This record gives sequence, structure tokens and C-alpha cells, in this order.
Amino acid sequence: MTDTTSAFPAGTILGYPRIGRRRELKRAVEAHWAGTVDEAALEATAAELRRATRERLAALGLGRDDSSIPESFSFYDQVLDAAAAVGALPERFAHLREADGTVGLAAYFTAARGAGELAPLELTKWFDTNYHYLVPEIGPETTFALSTDRFARQVAEARAEGFVTRPVVVGPVTLLALAKATDAAPDGFRPLDRLAELLPVYVELLASLRAAGAEWVQLDEPALVSESLPVSADELAEAAARAYAVLGGGADRPEILVAAPYAQLSIAAWAALAAAPIEALSVDLTRGSVPSPVEGLSDKVLVGGVVDGRNVWRGDQESAWQKLEDLSALGAQAVAAGTSTSLQHVPHDVADEPDLEPRLVSWLAFADQKVAQVVTLARGLVEGHGAIARQLAEASVALADRQSAPGVRDGAVRTRAATLTADARDRADYDARLAAQEAALGLPVLPTTTIGSFPQTADIRRLRGQHDRGEITTAEYEQLLRLEITAVIGLQEELGLDVLVHGEAERNDMVQYFAENLDGFAVTRNGWVQSYGSRATRPSILWGDVSRPAPITVRWAEFAQSLTERPVKGMLTGPVTILAWSFVRDDQPLAETADQVALALRDEIADLEAAGIGIVQVDEPALRELLPLKAADQPAYLDWSVGSFRLATAGAATATQVHTHLCYSEFAVVIDAIAALDADVTSIEAARSRGEVITDIAESGFSHGVGPGVYDIHSPRVPSVSEVADLLRRAVDELPLRQVWVNPDCGLKTRAYPETVASLQNVVEATRLVREGIEVTV
Repeated sequence: MTDTTSAFPAGTILGYPRIGRRRELKRAVEAHWAGTVDEAALEATAAELRRATRERLAALGLGRDDSSIPESFSFYDQVLDAAAAVGALPERFAHLREADGTVGLAAYFTAARGAGELAPLELTKWFDTNYHYLVPEIGPETTFALSTDRFARQVAEARAEGFVTRPVVVGPVTLLALAKATDAAPDGFRPLDRLAELLPVYVELLASLRAAGAEWVQLDEPALVSESLPVSADELAEAAARAYAVLGGGADRPEILVAAPYAQLSIAAWAALAAAPIEALSVDLTRGSVPSPVEGLSDKVLVGGVVDGRNVWRGDQESAWQKLEDLSALGAQAVAAGTSTSLQHVPHDVADEPDLEPRLVSWLAFADQKVAQVVTLARGLVEGHGAIARQLAEASVALADRQSAPGVRDGAVRTRAATLTADARDRADYDARLAAQEAALGLPVLPTTTIGSFPQTADIRRLRGQHDRGEITTAEYEQLLRLEITAVIGLQEELGLDVLVHGEAERNDMVQYFAENLDGFAVTRNGWVQSYGSRATRPSILWGDVSRPAPITVRWAEFAQSLTERPVKGMLTGPVTILAWSFVRDDQPLAETADQVALALRDEIADLEAAGIGIVQVDEPALRELLPLKAADQPAYLDWSVGSFRLATAGAATATQVHTHLCYSEFAVVIDAIAALDADVTSIEAARSRGEVITDIAESGFSHGVGPGVYDIHSPRVPSVSEVADLLRRAVDELPLRQVWVNPDCGLKTRAYPETVASLQNVVEATRLVREGIEVTV
């Protein structure tokens, strides 16, 4: 325990959006990468964003001097921040460190994005969210040392502006549990084996934060709620007990708040943290329940995560209050109100949405409104329920209005879903489909394709903006789109790709585009949420029953197919991904909502077939993302998620080839579900992990077509011919030849044309070389 203690506030949040209300950080970072903004100017922009965040949170009611404001800024990713702070960057980036050995922005950004022959860190999903983190690489050879003072500098910066903030750092157990072993590590090595060597660096980090003026520090340990990691829940709990005995045992540190967001803490982890010499513990009470009493709580503050940090609904505030009262019964020293997770998963401010219907707005709470909810609940904890009865009652009125509003329930949609036949999710046998598709398509071995989108240039975005503002007519805009599609088809033919795409120039986002054309959705103007690094998305709001009033993609696919003799894929986003990348209604089971979306897509596939499209791709990159963190909840999720995909695609004809695309993350965990999707071809993100997924596919006995990505589109690097050929040879060495497709990891929307063309040229050339070196037998 520390020599002097600072009382914990009655309300706090676990983090706040860091990209800026108008994505100011994105623009500054990308300008720095482009060489038009130097490091000093980038740092100045970041400092101004941090200053604006502190001022905004104080204006909303969080205290300037009570540590209720979290210092949760990041230039790219919070996991990379922690890895850089403790020196855990791979040796390949060592020459980019500063002269004194510290990790500056050059090494930091290169680890995130790669450069030349330097491959970046692997990118994967952060628990069951749409945020992507960078996977640390840690082995026996990794040397831990405090390698940046950035966390301390931000604390001191806030102090100089009159704020006592709470720095937020990924905790040591989670950092190691999410890391992968380096290539040099021996078989059986796990990064968590290095915990004892890592902890002294965290002790040093905590001391530096105290010296900079931090009275509290927040250590995020979401690994302790997960049952989907390679380390068991009991092992993680034991590691937490060891870690916090060390971190809490010294005097030269701030007070420690350990946050466990995203689900219920395991029983073992709850007991371990309750017994640990820390001062506060935050538990998620929106995706978890109030835990049972346990020893060790009498000297701790319990922060009840009762305001949902993952969704945008105003919610039931009376229920939130009741959870805080139930938490108070556990015998802790004090109870505080909080968010369930960081608010980085929601947009800034619903008041900044002029296009949303006022009635819908009354049901919503973005980050700023959630801060206000926390402040209200905190006031109740101090002054009693009566002091906030009016605000809680207003939330209840809005909740009741939402349940009865027109469009929330559509009788025709519900009747169709309720009368589905038993075979509505079944297609013909795969072998029969394969024979019919080979006859219809006549593709070569190792057919080449892309995932769907081509670069969305500044000109495309400018034209879309002009159309949205009424500066050009719809006819003018669509003629320009036809010219773009024509150019994209011509480029693919010139490159020599076998299966083409129309490039999706008309689409602002792979989910929003469908949300704009389906009933039951609303879209935002400024509702940006960070996806990874400088990339952000605007999740749509799924508020009512879903139906398709008219075809969505057909005319663009039909136009593209008219330009070429080669097959063009129709491109759809799958039901699970539409749900995962939207803010979804929480008043009915996700399975029901997924089936409504699936039926709309089923109708779209039928119309694509009628228009002469012989290949349809239904992307499900979020299939693994939504997998519940608790093992007991996973079978039901996999059942309805697979079922919704099959409902969308099962109406396709035998000769229609159905593709899907999945983002790679722990492929082996969901291999049975992926097989159950019964897609004819599945493309999978694989390049950053250097094809590790290929072995999982081979060992699983997966029998359908598969395209392990050979080009990492999340990096500006152009992969060499030999690099692509090596990945491709690994695939054809381990898998039957007839199964293997050749494709990038993901869509090319965020890349520039020069790197895209150069990369695809290398992909096609590598495929040619591998084809020529293979005896073509199936």
C-alpha cells in the first residue's frame, strides 16, 4: 500500500474515444506517415486532443482533481503502448530505437505498420469487439526494460493544466496472455512464463507515474474474464495473484485500480484480486452479474460497470442503480459507478447527429451521454436515490417509448421468420456443387481473386460527398461510378486475375451501405469509432425489425459482369458481420435479429442469380469476433451465427459458387463452425501470421475451397514475389491443390493504387511461378 491514500471518486469511466470528434488524430498521424507533418506537429495535435478530452470530461461532471478522468490516449493501440513501454518489441525493430535505447514514434509506428522488409506485428481482434490490437511477440530472448516515459509525460502534462488524471495501462497478465511466442522460442514456451521478469519493469513504470503526479493508475486486465485464450482461467487467476502481490506490495506507486471489462471475472480471478494488495477493482455488470461475497473486499473500492461501454442505448438506469445497491451489499469499503468498458467503442456525442430522428435520439447515449449517466449515478451514491429519481424516471420513459414505437416490430417480418421450413438452411451436397461449379466456371488451378473492394480514392470520396450535398445529380454521380467500375474491371483483366470484383466504389462502408438500404437501420453523420490504428468506422444503429424494400447490389454487379467474359463476384456483407459492426437492438435475442438480416440477404442473392451472377461472396469477417468469452455461451452463439449464414445462402443454386471471407484470429477455435457454414470457398486472413493458419486448416480436415491470404493489406508494404510464392507454396504443400485459392488478406479499400497494383502484380506472378512448378493433379 502507498504511504498516503487518495479517495476514489464516486463515479468514473474506464476510457474515452481518442481519435477526436472529427478524426483529428487520424488526419495528423496519416499526414505524419506521408511526410507532410513532422513529429513535433504530430505531438502538438495529440496534446491538443488530450487537452480537449480533459476539458470536455470535466464539463460533463467528472472531477479535475479526483482521478475520475482517465488518461487513455494512444497514437495507435493500447497493447502496443504497453509493449513499447516495457521494451517488448521484436529484435527486427531494435535499430529504430532512439540513441538511448528508448522506443520513439519511428519504432512504434514501424512495429504497427511494417516498412520495406520489416514485417509488422500481427493484428487481431480485441476480445469480442471490432477493435483490433497488435499482438506482441515475446520469447525467452525478449529483454524487458522501461523504454518510454510517454505515460508519465502525459500525467505531468495534465498536472500542468490543472488536472489529476488516472493513467490507463494494459496490465501485465493481459499483455503476456495476448502475446505470441517469437519464432526463436522453443516448443512449449508461453509468453506468460516471463511474468516474473516483466513485473519489475511494471514496478518501475508505476513509480514513474507516481513521480509524475498520478494518484491512481488503472491497469486493464480483460484477459481475466476470458475463457477463449490459450491459457486457462485458473492459470490466469494464479498469474494475477502473483502479479498484484508484487505490484501492490511496494510503497512507491499510485493507488491501483484493476479493471476487468468485457465479461464476468472468473471465480478464481475475482477471489485473487479481492485478496490482492490493491485499492480498487472494476467489474463489468452489463455482461456480467454482481459477484458473490469473497474475502478481502473490506479495504477496497468496487467500481460497478453499470453503464454499457459497448452499445449506444440509453438503457435502464433504474436497473443500473439496483446493481450498484447490490454491489454495496458485498461489504467493500466503498462503491463507485462506472462504465463497463472503455468508451472507445462508442461515438463521441449523440447531440452531434443532426440527421437522426429526435425520437430515436431520445433512446440513445453516446460517450458523452454515458459520462453524464455515470455522473448522475455517482451523485445518487453520495446523496441518495431521491436526488436522481427524476433522471432515472426519464430514462425509464424513453425505454418504454422505444418498446412501443412503430417499426420496432414488423408483423410481416416476424411471420416470415416464424414460418421457415426445416430445410431452409440446407444446400445440395458439396461434391455435387463442386462438379456443377467447375463445369460452369472453368477456372484454372490456384484461381486468383481479391476480397472485394478496390482503393477508394480521394476523388471517389469527394464525388460521394458532392452527391450527398446535392452538388451533383444522382445521374451524374452514377455515370462517374460506371467509369470507375469500368476502370477497375479493366485493371483486373490487365493484371490477369481470374475472378473479378466491381470494386465497391459506390459503398461508403461494407455495413453502412447495406444499413442505408434496409429498413430497421439508422446511420450517423459523425459517429466514428476506432477500428485499428488510424482507421475508423461509423457503426449503423439497428433499432427495428429488418427487411429489404428493394434490390441493393444487383445493378452494379450486373453492369460489371457486362464488361468482361470472366466471372464477377456479387459482394454482400453477411448477417453476423452486419450485427457485429452495428449497434444492435438489445430488446430481443441476437439470433432473431440475425435471421431477419439473413432473409433480406437471401432475397438479394436470388436477384443476383437472376441477373446472371454465378459467384456470390457473403463476407463474415466478424464470425470469430462475436464468439462469447465464456465457454458455456459459445455453442449457442455458433449455432445461431452459422444458422443465419446458411439461411442467407441456402437458396443459391447448385452451380452458384458461394464464397465467404473471415478475418484470421484463432482459426482453430471456430474451425468446426467455419466448416458448418458450408461455403464453397472461404478466404482467410493469413499473411501477417506468415501462414500459420494453413496448418490449422490442414489438420482440421477442412474439405472446401480455401484462400489463405498471401498479401497483408493492413500494411503499406508491397510483398515481394518470393514472399507471396513462399506462402502459396506452404498452402499447396499442406492442402489438396483443388482447394487452394489465391487472394489478399482483406479488401483493398484503404490502400493506395500504386501499392495495390504493385502487390497484385506480384501475387499474379507468384501464382504463375507456383503453377508452373506443380504437377497438376487433383
